[in-house]
Amino acid sequence: MAEKQETQEKQETQEEKKENIKEFGQLDLKNNRENNRISLLTIIGEIEGHDCLPATTKTTKYEHILPKLAEIEDNQDSDGVLLLLNTVGGDVESGLAIAEMVASISKPTVSLVLGGSHSIGVPLAVSTDYSFIVPSGTMVIHPVRMNGTIIGAQPTYDYFKQMQNRILKFIATHSKAREERLEKLMMNTGMLTKDLGTILVGSEAVEEGLINEVGGIDKAFLKLHCLIDQRKNK
Repeated sequence: MAEKQETQEKQETQEEKKENIKEFGQLDLKNNRENNRISLLTIIGEIEGHDCLPATTKTTKYEHILPKLAEIEDNQDSDGVLLLLNTVGGDVESGLAIAEMVASISKPTVSLVLGGSHSIGVPLAVSTDYSFIVPSGTMVIHPVRMNGTIIGAQPTYDYFKQMQNRILKFIATHSKAREERLEKLMMNTGMLTKDLGTILVGSEAVEEGLINEVGGIDKAFLKLHCLIDQRKNK
């Protein structure tokens, strides 16, 4: 009877894992040599804000990420967070909310840029304690954009400038890049066709001070385990 119940519990756990991966891109990892419990989170596609995007668009919903981050912070069994990013950006307010949440977590955090981390994905990539980017990974820095009706008046410009300054300040605070340099990259007119901004590939993001190191999933796990062990041994 006990064996049957144990088997049923294992099956339920496996089903829960599959559901979390399918619906939220989240997974708790604990079967490692260091016996650390790592929360794996993904930021994929477009970051969805208060408006629902079409069902055909791959999205990350901030209302899924924020509660999970709160749970990680309050859960004594959670040792650290690995954040995987492949995003085109999206809603600025929602992206900043996630970035601020990640930055305020007391547990060790590491990010890995796979594919790309564009627009509001840049603050997300730098929000962790340590960051990696794969050699072919890209980061796109560009000015704030807004959809819908735009009123051509001074208050509109002031709002855009305020939003842009919030993003620049967050990135500069959580990376080695300077605000002046970031703004120059943001306003670059010679790289993006019919747009302003700069594309940084792999090591270029490290050279600009945005990302700590070029590396893949192996280095990301190694660094996270190292940070966790340092925290445990304090």
